[in-house]
Amino acid sequence: MVSKTTNWVGQNLELTIEKVAHGGIFVARHDGRVVFVSHVLPGEVVKAVVYEDRGGSFCRAEPTEILQASPDRVKHFWKQAGPGGAGGAEFGHISLKRQRELKADVLQEALSRMAGIDMRVPVEAAPGDDEANGLGYRTRVQLHVDEAGTVGPYRERSHEVVKVRDLPLAVEEIRELEFQNKNFQDVKKIEVAASSSGQVQWRIDKKLKGDERLIERAAGRTFRISGGGFWQVHKKAADVLTSAVIEMLSAAGFAKDADNLDLYGGVGLFTGALAGKFGKDIRMTSVESFKQATEDATLNLADLPKVKAICSAVERFLNERVGAVKKSGVTDDQATIVIDPPRSGAGAKVVDQLITLNPKHIVYVACDPVALARDLKPLLAGGYALKDIRAFDLFPHTHHVEAVASLVRK
Repeated sequence: MVSKTTNWVGQNLELTIEKVAHGGIFVARHDGRVVFVSHVLPGEVVKAVVYEDRGGSFCRAEPTEILQASPDRVKHFWKQAGPGGAGGAEFGHISLKRQRELKADVLQEALSRMAGIDMRVPVEAAPGDDEANGLGYRTRVQLHVDEAGTVGPYRERSHEVVKVRDLPLAVEEIRELEFQNKNFQDVKKIEVAASSSGQVQWRIDKKLKGDERLIERAAGRTFRISGGGFWQVHKKAADVLTSAVIEMLSAAGFAKDADNLDLYGGVGLFTGALAGKFGKDIRMTSVESFKQATEDATLNLADLPKVKAICSAVERFLNERVGAVKKSGVTDDQATIVIDPPRSGAGAKVVDQLITLNPKHIVYVACDPVALARDLKPLLAGGYALKDIRAFDLFPHTHHVEAVASLVRK
């Protein structure tokens, strides 16, 4: 027994793991206090050393010994990862099937606790991932360089570079460059990207090398991405997500002549995909705050006469739309809005603006279950019904999960 009043840092506790929590950690309890433990599984009995004590709030610990292992525990695919090792593969000790169940657990709890939605959404695998054991899917990799010139990922919870032999989550084109086996002087960061058309570019600090632009093929169209521009990380993600969005729009009824919006539109992926499905005469405005991405979107969507790509912060753009609606008292009640916000979610102001615009259909693409659930709550209270939601495992061996939600005005 360890006293509640004692600082537990350095204590090696015997714990029974209860469940998964958001962020890829797991929950245990000891002496009436919550202990968050990494690299374990529900049902396991472990010894774990406490490395952070938040007083009466909670502790964080790392396993030192697995006393009773889960049947879903497997040998970690990456020797340099695991407890105290390289970050970015925190679920690598768990079978792929169980990883997806745990992600479904997190999404279910977030929807229930933050949005009042009692629903379990199965997490679907991307094509080919099971056959490849969830490896070789990353088209974007960020590496760091220490003062000695060593290249690698950061160690978990630190800015210490870990020397690794391979990057097993990366696509073959990135692995073949073997940056992690080279030495760089006076460099801090290396970012590498590969395209579905076989191009590779990398940025050494701010200096771009390799192909100046990447050409991607997705949803039956070609997209140009300039250096540093955003594209989905998983090599199959663009097709998986656009397929889900199109399916939801088809089910709800897409009015291609309405004042449709593609918010946080990037280089025009979803707008281009919708044109491939519903015709080049669709009416849509893609809104993106990153100037270079907007320029790429303008080029990528140039064959669509009723499509515009606007460089603006989404909140500012919607504020102008809301002002016009309040002045005229008229909304386009047949419009569809596709929204693909950053990990932090759309936020209260953008959600309020969406409700004021009163579109018929909102499709929300989310890379964080808590942010999604937080934004869904006011949308449901604001007159929308959740028609469908799907979840995808586009980051195998990590805790991340992608979801797409379809909301139709009641």
